[in-house]
Amino acid sequence: MRHLSAVAFAILAATPALALDMPARKAGLWELKMDFVGRELPGQTMKQCIDAATDKLMNQAYGGASKEACAKEDVSNAGGVMTIDSVCKFGPATVTSHAVVSGSFDSAYSVDVQSTREGGPPMPGGGKSHMKIAAKWLGPCAAGQKPGDIVMPNGMTMNVLDMAPPGAPRR
Repeated sequence: MRHLSAVAFAILAATPALALDMPARKAGLWELKMDFVGRELPGQTMKQCIDAATDKLMNQAYGGASKEACAKEDVSNAGGVMTIDSVCKFGPATVTSHAVVSGSFDSAYSVDVQSTREGGPPMPGGGKSHMKIAAKWLGPCAAGQKPGDIVMPNGMTMNVLDMAPPGAPRR
């Protein structure tokens, strides 16, 4: 269970800077395939049922660091490819990230994030990580799904509204 929660959090907080005015995703069911490059971790595939409100909540609440925590947030958008370079502080750790986001938030997009963490407790891999996410829109949410539902790789379903931080909307 702890591993699945960590994977869900990683999906929700794909990069420290993605909370910046990202385009809204099309409402419906999205499949997200996450690969940890250079790690001996298996890829993970999840499905998220979203509507405009839960997509906005996920971006704001779980999309990364607050502007106050980041000493640098450089964003460029050229030809539909968004590049984000950030330096953010999370407690005693400083995370430097480079993210490239491309594709369409109506059908399919990809996120490629390379990060280096300095400070804080030791991490496997020496504080470096490289994660790739491939997302595609599958269609309307399945029968019985509610916006905010995340279907984990083991089939377990959790709802992002149940994990919302204090002050955020809940079911």
